[in-house]
Amino acid sequence: MEITQTTTTASSSTPQAKTSEAVLSSDFETFLKMLTVQMENQDPLKPTDSSEYAQQLATFSGVEQAVLTNKLLSSLMVQMTTTGMAQMADWVGKEARAAVPAQFDGSPITIAPNPASVADKVELVVYDTDGNEVQRSEIPKSTDPIEWAGTDTDGTPFPAGLYRFQVVSSSNGEVVLTETADVYTRVQEVQSENGNSVLLLEGGISVPASDVSALREG
Repeated sequence: MEITQTTTTASSSTPQAKTSEAVLSSDFETFLKMLTVQMENQDPLKPTDSSEYAQQLATFSGVEQAVLTNKLLSSLMVQMTTTGMAQMADWVGKEARAAVPAQFDGSPITIAPNPASVADKVELVVYDTDGNEVQRSEIPKSTDPIEWAGTDTDGTPFPAGLYRFQVVSSSNGEVVLTETADVYTRVQEVQSENGNSVLLLEGGISVPASDVSALREG
């Protein structure tokens, strides 16, 4: 299993940083030459106020500092992304818990429900990839993980594919909470998108690492 590396980002940003530094150096030399010519050719009877020179130097110094600051921030971002990817390499092969569809291949799927505390009835509703309800069953009012076997009432297995799970909590015959259930799904790859770590799960599902609420051995 391959983990996308951020070395490409780092290498692609280096030439840009060097170019910015070279342009800045060239512009500063040009600025000094223009300033020197301006001083040499000023009217001796009406010399330029020294405060104007100081203001020009201060302005250019501010631009120079801004460019160098941006360069430093870019370098820090690349370093932080690389470090984050290296730390998350161990996630590959483990099972992450998140509110996402799960790939059913004949093996049971672990679901982590979170029913409403006021509920007197809790149901697990299963949907296929087309959004069709394929199963509805009552489950215990508990946050303990449960196993979905992927079989119909007569024991016939459901077709392989992605399934989405909802937990419906009711009280006195009225629905008080409906939410997508967390499932445990194996992590196949860790990617970096715009500086954020994203997990590629079984079935081609991707989820931000920040949306993962738990991790366990597969």
